[in-house]
Amino acid sequence: MSIERPWLAHYPAGVPAEVDIDGYSSVAAVFEESFKKFRDRPAFSNFGKVLTYGQLDELSAAFAGFLSGEMGLKQGDRIAIMLPNLLQYPIALFGALRLGLTVVNTNPLYTARELHHQLEDSGAKALVVLDNFAATAQHALDGTKVQKVITTAVGDMVGFPKGNIINFVVKSVRKEVPPFRIPQAIRFKDALARGKAHALPAVTIKPDDLAFLQYTGGTTGVAKGAMLTHRNMVANMLQTRPWVAGFAKLGEETVITALPLYHIFSLTVNCLIFASLGGLNHLITNPRDMKGFVKELRKTKFTAITGVNTLFNGLLNTPGFDQVDFSHLHLAMAGGMALQRSVADRWQKVTGRVIIEGYGLTETSPVAFANRVDVTGYTGAIGYPIPNTDAQIRGEDDRVLPVGEAGELCIKGPQVMKGYWNQVEETSKAIDADGWLRTGDIAKMDENGQAFIVDRKKDMILVSGFNVYPNEIEDIVARHPGVNEVAAVGIDDEHSGEVVKLFVVRKDPSLTEEALREYCRENLTGYKRPKQIEFRDALPKTNVGKILRRELRDEDRRKRAKA
Repeated sequence: MSIERPWLAHYPAGVPAEVDIDGYSSVAAVFEESFKKFRDRPAFSNFGKVLTYGQLDELSAAFAGFLSGEMGLKQGDRIAIMLPNLLQYPIALFGALRLGLTVVNTNPLYTARELHHQLEDSGAKALVVLDNFAATAQHALDGTKVQKVITTAVGDMVGFPKGNIINFVVKSVRKEVPPFRIPQAIRFKDALARGKAHALPAVTIKPDDLAFLQYTGGTTGVAKGAMLTHRNMVANMLQTRPWVAGFAKLGEETVITALPLYHIFSLTVNCLIFASLGGLNHLITNPRDMKGFVKELRKTKFTAITGVNTLFNGLLNTPGFDQVDFSHLHLAMAGGMALQRSVADRWQKVTGRVIIEGYGLTETSPVAFANRVDVTGYTGAIGYPIPNTDAQIRGEDDRVLPVGEAGELCIKGPQVMKGYWNQVEETSKAIDADGWLRTGDIAKMDENGQAFIVDRKKDMILVSGFNVYPNEIEDIVARHPGVNEVAAVGIDDEHSGEVVKLFVVRKDPSLTEEALREYCRENLTGYKRPKQIEFRDALPKTNVGKILRRELRDEDRRKRAKA
């Protein structure tokens, strides 16, 4: 069946319909090239400390040497990395990938229950974790295959004396490091020192080898590991790079990296693409500290920034942001969640630059669509399919729908994941026999091939760019002895796009809202916790007893509209 590709006629100048995705055999090969080509240029900076590509080469090789020479990790083994945006992250990431390991990116804010599931499911043999979250790791390790843990403090790679001061403040002044005891743990700096005695093993990494197990939720409420191969990740870099090539100069870009590198958007766009361009990733460790974030921006000559709608909105509402020097900025990119017109228009007014919106999923490594970089304002669209990418809008009967009709967005391309880790049935639901990925998003496409997201087919809730799945929330809350029935829905929120609201039928009449909130604090990561709780006598259901989440969501919206 021939596929019409009207979007090709609207590509930016110099962007081909297809790129050679076999330019590199692996993600590691991309870094190896950058280590040689940009050896003396800055690669990552954090807390005033800068690592050049040459230094990153040496440090990541030492880390790989330790993992193989002293920990006995071999090609194909899984290693979990539980770090925020610190210099330790690229060192650990590049070292693991150069060794042919599969990286399991782990959210540092996970509860012990969430972390245990990910470690157990992935079969990770090692964990790199920040001291701040090591107590969580301690309670999550039992029953997993993790044999070795590498711990580190925030300022460990910043150098003396600043790093020591940072560590003292974090631990002793702010009290941000709960006590922990992990007997088999080794310090990150010790691992680097000992790793220098071991040569980087020669490994042959094939394009179809797994680079990442990137966990995402699912309709069953169980987090699944999207298997992203080296070919997936390299392809997405090579597909996306020409899109921004006219706006990026080799060895001269400084990108503000506030989105966590463990998130697929930041991982591919900031870490991979900008590294391939010899750019500098300026790491923001705590973007929630908006005052500190703006202070950092005011002393940095940055040329690019990536973010989600809530991050751009937060910056705009922080005093002093309008005094930042935007004269060097030429690329602002948004993904992860819908960009709101009010935020886009205000950003353009304050900075003089347009935010370029794209679209992707963990399952597409992640970029699948992007607006042209030369747009002059907010479009409301997610843009066009990028090179080597096909897209269709399909109806309930899997029939391709005509232009302008809304249906499920389906994507095919070399960036589509291999499947879900140990989830054959879930994989077959997501990817058909011809390789088309069902996104679960409802979209429509105009005659030019430009796509617009209409709604979500699934009941997924999107909080600040992170997927929250109602089944997981409901499963946890339903375990509370005072809860009879529960439904979790997403309601609109001006700060985070959506937040979680619970509708609860009590089993114990004395159950209070605060008691339920405390229970959720103990069992759910922050962004998954309900912001609103409403107790009811009954919940609406279908004739077979399925709770009607959409009815609850729509009813809530009607109430809010009248308020």
